[in-house]
Amino acid sequence: MTGGLLAIGECMIELSGGENALYRQGFAGDTLNTAWHARRHLPDGIPVGYFTALGTDTMSARMREFLNAGGIGTDRIVTVADRRPGLYMIEQKDGDRHFTYWRDRSAARLMAEDEDVLRAAFAGQAMLYFSGITLAILSSDARARLHAALGAAKAEGARLAFDPNIRPALWEDAAVMRRVIEGAAALSDIVLPSFDDEAVHFGDADPQATCRRYAAAGAAEIVVKDGPKPVTLWQEGEIAIFDVPPLARVVDATGAGDGFNGGYLAARMSGVAASGAVAQATRVSAGVLGHHGAIPS
Repeated sequence: MTGGLLAIGECMIELSGGENALYRQGFAGDTLNTAWHARRHLPDGIPVGYFTALGTDTMSARMREFLNAGGIGTDRIVTVADRRPGLYMIEQKDGDRHFTYWRDRSAARLMAEDEDVLRAAFAGQAMLYFSGITLAILSSDARARLHAALGAAKAEGARLAFDPNIRPALWEDAAVMRRVIEGAAALSDIVLPSFDDEAVHFGDADPQATCRRYAAAGAAEIVVKDGPKPVTLWQEGEIAIFDVPPLARVVDATGAGDGFNGGYLAARMSGVAASGAVAQATRVSAGVLGHHGAIPS
């Protein structure tokens, strides 16, 4: 295989834990989490990089150092001098997670201002991975530029992987959200949705309905996550169901789906069949569930 995996999106400062008002500071973000887990399950000869925009501040510098230390390339990251990374905090309340975000002026929102920069960053990659959050934080014009650059990369031989990762609060309105997500899925080779999101926002009755809808849009490989319930795989018109082994204890569900995606894409890029990739993805996701934060320390 020539080229590697390039994940596209927003890396943020993460504050997790919260016991006795003490928080652990880290770095995370849906596509970054996936890249981090993919790096740990790919052979050394397949590079993993991250594409986003960062500032020139101290936290941006520390984020670059974190990525490099994790074996994730930063050479394609855009620098925006007057912007900084976004921040989010995870609080545990009543047995569930609650998130607070500070990201309205994050540098990542300006990652797709120049289509030539996008095309240069995407050139030569074997796999490009992006999400609904990647799209949601961009302006409509920037989304169009990203879509065009992804299409050009696909025409040159890259495979596109997409997680709809639906977060309504980030979008202008529900109609725009559904239209953009469906357009991104139609462009992609692999789609990795979560059924609870799809049921709420697209009205799917079950994971197989989610598979059929994205297959009709043009995706060839669809893997529907459903928490502790079985994983549903659609490939070449066939559906397969895979049970998820039960866990004795869940510490924090943050990033579990991203870990699943990283394990799945790493396996597929390593030549593993889709059924084996689901098994690896489930193991990676289980590991995330046993730790605080999106990336286990």
